[in-house]
Amino acid sequence: MATLINAIAENWTVWFVTIVLIVAAVIDGAILKVPNWLTFPFILCGWLHWTLQDGLSGFGWSLLGTFVGMMLLLVLRNVGGMGAGDVKLLAGVGAWLGAVVTLYAFAATAIVGGVMAAVMILRSGQWAKHVAQAHQILHEWKTIRNPQKLSEIARERKPNMYLLPYGIPMAIGSIAYFAFAGLLV
Repeated sequence: MATLINAIAENWTVWFVTIVLIVAAVIDGAILKVPNWLTFPFILCGWLHWTLQDGLSGFGWSLLGTFVGMMLLLVLRNVGGMGAGDVKLLAGVGAWLGAVVTLYAFAATAIVGGVMAAVMILRSGQWAKHVAQAHQILHEWKTIRNPQKLSEIARERKPNMYLLPYGIPMAIGSIAYFAFAGLLV
C-alpha cells in the first residue's frame, strides 16, 4: 500500500490524467459527448501547472503537447469523423504529459478504438453495410477536397451511423500505455 501511495505521489500528473480520462469515458459512454466543462479546465490547468513548475519553458512544453494532441485528431474532427470533445481531451493529455507521451497514448488509443469498432460492427451483424460505408467515406476523402463539404456530408450521415464514443478507447488505450510504460508506478 505504501508503494502505491508513493507511486501516486511521484507520478500524480499521470494519475490525475488517468482520472480525467475515466470521467470523460463514463460521460462519453452515457451521452456521446465529452463536455467543455471537463476539457477546457483540463487544458488550462495543465498549462498553469507546467508554467508554475518550470516557468516559460514549462508552458512551452505544455503548449507543444496540447498542439500535438489537438492536431492528431483535428483532421478527423474537421471531416466529421471525430467529436470536438475528443480532440480537446487529447489536447488536455498533451497539456499535462507532453508531446511524446501524447503520441504514444494516441497510438494505443487508435489500436483500442479500431478493435472496439470492429467488435461493435461484428456484433451488429451488418459487416457488409459498414465496409461499404467505410469505402464510401474513403472515396469522399479522396475526391472531395473541401473539409467543410466533407463535414456537411458527415453530419448528414451521422444519424444513420453506429457511433463509437471515442472517450472510451482513449481512456483504455492511454491508461494501458501509461501502465506499459511504467508511468503509473
